[in-house]
Amino acid sequence: MRQDVQGDIYRVEKRDVRKGCGKSGMCTVLGCTRLSTVDWLSLFDIEDPEPFDCHEVSFKNGATKGFFRNARKLDIYTGQWVVVDTGNGRDVGIVTLSGELARLQMKKKGIAEEHVEHNIIRHATEQDLRRMEEARQRDKEALIKARVIIRSLGLDMSLGDVQYQADLRKATFYYTAKERVDFRELVKKLAREFRIKVEMRQIGVRQESARIGGLGSCGRELCCSTWLTEFKSVSTSAARYQNLVVNPSKLTGQCGRLKCCLNYELDTYLEALLDFPLNAEVIKLKEGHARLVKMDIFKGLMYYVKEIGDTRSVITPLTKEQVRQLIKLNEEGIFPADLKDEAKTKAERQEGRPKTALDSLSTEFVLELDQLEKETRSRTSKKSSGKKQASGQEQKKKRRRRRKPPHNKTRKK
Repeated sequence: MRQDVQGDIYRVEKRDVRKGCGKSGMCTVLGCTRLSTVDWLSLFDIEDPEPFDCHEVSFKNGATKGFFRNARKLDIYTGQWVVVDTGNGRDVGIVTLSGELARLQMKKKGIAEEHVEHNIIRHATEQDLRRMEEARQRDKEALIKARVIIRSLGLDMSLGDVQYQADLRKATFYYTAKERVDFRELVKKLAREFRIKVEMRQIGVRQESARIGGLGSCGRELCCSTWLTEFKSVSTSAARYQNLVVNPSKLTGQCGRLKCCLNYELDTYLEALLDFPLNAEVIKLKEGHARLVKMDIFKGLMYYVKEIGDTRSVITPLTKEQVRQLIKLNEEGIFPADLKDEAKTKAERQEGRPKTALDSLSTEFVLELDQLEKETRSRTSKKSSGKKQASGQEQKKKRRRRRKPPHNKTRKK
């Protein structure tokens, strides 16, 4: 079986999956669709162990999907354009999943096989595909006119998308609203304006951004319009656990809610925080106290600021082990004078013994030796530079002598 249409080429053959966007042929995804699924079993000559009559059909580049039954036992494979019965007319879509993978997809979405009511009527013809393209062109015009009508009625709602059926008998208007909206007058005006059956469907702001699509701050397409199907709640605590600045302009996505990607690495950060000491927000000192300002999870450092009344000192970084030691000292009733001094004493304890007077003398002796070596090096460098300059001047004098011509004594006489 083969189907060709001028313009955008829709070519379907038996066991031939349309690749890429229908033109490039670089991947095995069924076109540039939203939330596209790959029927990888159709790429191999593998037959299903048990026949399954239900198929997943996608409409308007994956904006909406549904499951339809192949009651007429048609020869249908993934990637073919079919005409389906929607209950309110007929629509044209592309088969995205079939066979055993369609069964697994229905199980994932919680749809029982008995609840699939609508059927696949036949394969789409060239005329059906042209009518579908005409319906896609009417979507944009209807969206603009409908927004003008909503503004004239003064309704507190936002119209996000319009989807016509391929038979041009029905259009679905997707909108978002904070409160319940009485759109009975709106439906009458839309039906009178477009002369079709109107269906109003309210969706959330995340579903709206998934339908419209776009690019995120990372430079890639939105997750909700490419692969993310389940929207989990995101709170500002996820940003705090990851040491992110709670800036609404940077943490919110195109939908106006917190970005879903804040939850992607949250579990890793929570596991890493288990290694840090607890109750380490404040460390008592002899004078004042030290307050925790920031934690670097990757380096394992904790930054403290010493506070004495209203004054604050410079930020001091400490390791997790140093903080644990300071907490133990506080529990024993010992309050160190300064965080840096305590860090030095810990380094000395790691060496095995505290510093003595001999150690201090030895360090002073080493410093004196270093200074003497530096002085001798500077002297030798000066001497060598002086010799080089002298040798350079002598060479210049020799060159000048060679350039001067010898005097002719006979001519002077």
